Amino acid sequence: MPDELATEETARSRTFRGPLGRSAVFFLIAIPAVGVLFLLDLPQRFGWLIFPEQSAGLILGLVLCATFLLIPATRRSPYDRVPWYDALAALVGLTIGLYLFIVFPKIANTIGEISLERVILGCFTVLLLAEACRRLVGLPLVVIVGCFVFYALFADYFPGQLYGRALSVSRLSTYLFLDTNGILGFPIKVAATTVLVFVVFGQTLYSTGGASFLSDFALAAVGRFRGGPAKIAIVSSSLFGNISGSAVANVVVDGAFTIPMMKKAGYATPVAAAVEAVASTGGQIMPPVMGAAAFLIAEYLQIPYAKVALAALVPAILYYVALFIEVDLLAARDGIHGLPRDQRPRLLPVLRGSAAFVVPLAVLIGWMFFLRRQPEEAGLVAVLAALVTGLLTPGVKLGLPQLKEILVTTGRGLLDIVVTTGLAGVVIGILQLTGLGFSLTFMLLTVGQASAIILLVLTAIVSIILGMGLPTTAVYILLAVLVAPGLAQMGIMPLAAHLFIFYFGMLSMITPPVCLAAYAAASIGKTDPMRTGWEAMRLCAIAYIVPFLFVFSPALLLIGPWHEVALSSVTAIAGAVLLGVGLVGYLFRPIGPVLRVLFLVAAIGLLVPIVDRGAHVSLSWASNGIGLALGVALVISERRARSRAAW
Repeated sequence: MPDELATEETARSRTFRGPLGRSAVFFLIAIPAVGVLFLLDLPQRFGWLIFPEQSAGLILGLVLCATFLLIPATRRSPYDRVPWYDALAALVGLTIGLYLFIVFPKIANTIGEISLERVILGCFTVLLLAEACRRLVGLPLVVIVGCFVFYALFADYFPGQLYGRALSVSRLSTYLFLDTNGILGFPIKVAATTVLVFVVFGQTLYSTGGASFLSDFALAAVGRFRGGPAKIAIVSSSLFGNISGSAVANVVVDGAFTIPMMKKAGYATPVAAAVEAVASTGGQIMPPVMGAAAFLIAEYLQIPYAKVALAALVPAILYYVALFIEVDLLAARDGIHGLPRDQRPRLLPVLRGSAAFVVPLAVLIGWMFFLRRQPEEAGLVAVLAALVTGLLTPGVKLGLPQLKEILVTTGRGLLDIVVTTGLAGVVIGILQLTGLGFSLTFMLLTVGQASAIILLVLTAIVSIILGMGLPTTAVYILLAVLVAPGLAQMGIMPLAAHLFIFYFGMLSMITPPVCLAAYAAASIGKTDPMRTGWEAMRLCAIAYIVPFLFVFSPALLLIGPWHEVALSSVTAIAGAVLLGVGLVGYLFRPIGPVLRVLFLVAAIGLLVPIVDRGAHVSLSWASNGIGLALGVALVISERRARSRAAW
């Protein structure tokens, strides 16, 4: 994969030759190779039973080793060689992985026992994870984990509900190192299995021509319409979300050609950058392949991933419908036309070359949604389908160099995911061992006794604040163990509660002041990142509303009677359209402030889901009725006013 798909951390990784350089490449290749090997159960076929903790531990060791070989400690550190301290850290990280892989079966029944070697290796594991996380994703998560470790060691000094029994370093390090509620818990296991497979799938799809098809398809399908360049960005970025699990990587790949195209067409530069940032961020909530946190939701709730993806469908549609309407109305207001014929490919020839993307995706959907198989199995079959399709596609080179590049890029993409989930396991382990999780849940319930809305608003704010310095996956893991139990105890459906956290963690990518996707788009467009962030918030305003709606009525998650689901979905889409009109201030002609407010009122009325049971039946039907009547009246009025003006 080209360098533009690399994250900022990967982009500043060391480039050097010699034995250590070849070793770093080997370890990057080994990360996905080992993961696939275990997923195929090859050791078990030869009578070798492997614990999940063994495979996760080995992958963790490979990730730590590759991280310290490739990622310098600071920007001033050498890039053409590996300092002795990084080489030593890489060796210790690899030793930890090999120790867990080799020794874990022997110590599985004595995990609670404390020994000097376990204490030392546990301390080194936590320290290396913290430093690797600092290098890969920054300091915030390290600071949060440090606060939890401090609490575990000095809990007896805390007041009130936070008072607890302090733990010794030996007991804490041993527990975090070996217990399945610690570093080797479910987050890193999901990262080393399901997430790993889908990262491989994305890189394979990219290398076999899937990404080039996406850009050509978007150009051919919507390039001729008004505001065509912005619509190209929306279509290509939403589809590319099925390949890239990173909003920033999505911005960098698509934005390199869509942002200049939008600027040339007439969109203001901050708006052009914001459109790309919003479209790229939405890829994390777009089924069938969503962000890594979606797989963690399925594992945490012990439900099929297909159920999570299906529940996310309507909110994702609302997200992109509102964005599409807004860029269309902006184009109408500002007179922005589509691309001329000579600048866009013809649709039929593009569709003839669609197999590289359509076939693997169809296999994935069929295997996962219709055959109801495990997502990691579906991902492996989809990877095989992508490789076979690539071999049969003229013009696609798929030899050993390309396969090596797929594995290397996959290994790079997994570094921050594995490190983040491993370090998040430290927080989960401390919550379990100290009982702090129950105390925090009790405190949240106390706050929420006054109003569930207050608790949800506080959760949304905390999600966005945490997301300003953490990956979406880390935000989800932290709040899933801290907040989600409290939401569930207040009667909120667990799936809705977890998706609520996931959505607001994702929105931090485009919410100022720290909005990484907006920053990336602004750097491409050479514009003010803060203004880009505020434009992005306006463009995706519906995303801040919908999570509150599906929490109280799961019809928007496709849960409930079919008529309730259908009515809620249709009225919500109509509400998304009216919301776009109100935010842009244009329908058939420019509209004034009063009419814009009325359109927003009608939109909110229609966005409220239909409820045929419970205490809010009358309110939901009245809200939709008022919203529909007001919306129809406003549209007819504006249509007539436009006709009179034309005469």
